[in-house]
Formats: sequence, C-alpha cells, structure tokens
Amino acid sequence: MAAKGKVIITCATTGSIHTPSMSPHLPITPNEIAEQSIAAAEAGASIIHLHARDPETGRPTPDAEVFMPFLQRIKQSCEAVVNVTTGGGHGMTVAERLAAPLAAKPEMCSLNMGSMNFGLFPMLDRYKEFKHEWEREHLENSRDFIFRNTFKDIELILKELGEGCGTRFEFECYDVGHLYTLAHFLDRGLVKPPLFVQTIFGILGGIGADPENLQHMKRIADKLFGEDYYWSVLAGGRHQLPFVTMGAIMGSNVRVGLEDSLYAGKGKLATSNAEQVTIVRSILDNLSLDVASPAEAREMLDLKGGDQVNF
Repeated sequence: MAAKGKVIITCATTGSIHTPSMSPHLPITPNEIAEQSIAAAEAGASIIHLHARDPETGRPTPDAEVFMPFLQRIKQSCEAVVNVTTGGGHGMTVAERLAAPLAAKPEMCSLNMGSMNFGLFPMLDRYKEFKHEWEREHLENSRDFIFRNTFKDIELILKELGEGCGTRFEFECYDVGHLYTLAHFLDRGLVKPPLFVQTIFGILGGIGADPENLQHMKRIADKLFGEDYYWSVLAGGRHQLPFVTMGAIMGSNVRVGLEDSLYAGKGKLATSNAEQVTIVRSILDNLSLDVASPAEAREMLDLKGGDQVNF
C-alpha cells in the first residue's frame, strides 16, 4: 500500500555489486558517497540505502570507521532517512556485516530474508579490463558463493538491531519464499507492522524480471500481510526503470540507485544517483503520484527519528 497516495523513493547509492571499472560515476570514497547521497535526497529520495567501500580500491568494506564519516555528513546535510545495509558484500561474516549498523543504530537497515545464490559472474563477459585485481575475483567468486542469511542469522539481526537499537527494516525479498519467511517472523511477533517489503527482481539466483512475477509477488504479499505493509519495487540493470514504473502504477513505492543499475536509459551510463532519482520522480509526476517527503516516510514506516541514531 502507499498511504495517502504518497510514494517513497529509496536511492541505493553504491552497493557491493558493481565495481569501479564498470562506471566512472560509481561513488567510492566517503566524500563521493556523501555528495551523491545528499544530491539524491535533494532530487526527491526520502530514504538513502548505504554500503561502504575501501576508499583506495573501491572494494566493499564492513568497516564502521569508513561508514561513519558519510553517515554523519548525510544526516547533517539533508532530512533523508539513512538506511545502512546488513547485507554488506560477498564473503563478509554476519558479525562483520553488523559492525557498522550496531555502531550507528540507524533508523532503518536492509535485511535479506534468506540465503541464496547471488550470481554476478555473467558481468565478466561485458568488461575486458579491470582497474583492480579484486574486481575480477569478486565477480568470478559469485559462481560458487551462497549469500548467507539463515533463520538464526535473521533472528540475531532482528534482536540486536530491531529490539536493541529500535531500528526498523527494509525487508529485501528476492523470491516468493522470502515473503513466506517474513510472514513466519511476523507470526512469531519478531517483526511488527508496518512492514517495508522491498521486492527485488532480476538478480541471478532470485526471481526473474518478468511482469508476471511482479504481479505474483504483489498477490502473495497482499495475501500474507494485508494492510500491514508498504510495498516497494526494485529491479537490476536494464529492468530498473520499467519495473519501478510498473510497480508505481500498481501502487508500490520505488527504489533506484547505482547499486541496482549503472544506467539512465538504454546504453547511457547514469552520471549520478541524483540523475536516476530525477528520472523516476518525473515518471511519478507524470503518473500524477505524489512523492513522500522524509517526514512522511518516517510517519508511514513508524521510524524512531533522526535524533535517535548514534551518528
């Protein structure tokens, strides 16, 4: 559902999927991540979803000391909700992935609702050369990698961050089974509505980017959660804009950002996260849909407020 017709735009600024050689516009350093996040907020994003990278190599890092400078700067410079990943990047342990969120105690964190294959290796065919050796290894290693989030892991994250820090979650659902896993935790009272359910399409290992799947995920989420959730849509790569547009027409909130796609149209690299936000905001305007402000997003999702974080 989208309360009062307001659509929340989330922007995922950098992520841990794309590598520096893929686009000169991918933010790497804390300064770049902060600047692009603030610009995305000014363009209309109410939630900024954040990963960190080693400033020298661009490799994803769970280091809280790398996160803190840009978390602080974003909070000081705009009103957007700061959302810190608990997914981290390939090969990080659950303890490593939780280091920055537990230090920051943010209003919101992402939380993947299951273990899954997460195939990035097809991207090897698209790039002949890489700036850093880790990039090729990062993509190749995904051929034999399981992104881990067991029931025990999810319980730990819900307890440590949810109960312990008052953090609420962007529940990342890459397949239909992830919706049922979320329903299980709802039934046990470990998560409380309103839920923010991010349905994700087009990742190799997750549900495919087919319009039928968009409709099916919505049907199942409606069946499981009724009026207790806000639905959001993201899709990988070239599917990003078509899918968020279809989702918006069907009543979803939307997520864009260079984590999910490096492009701003066919064959055109996005020059910034703000460019993608501007494009999707224009689409929403043309659909006569109102974009939620950060204050409205906080009210819709029952967040604790930016004054209750630890950065």
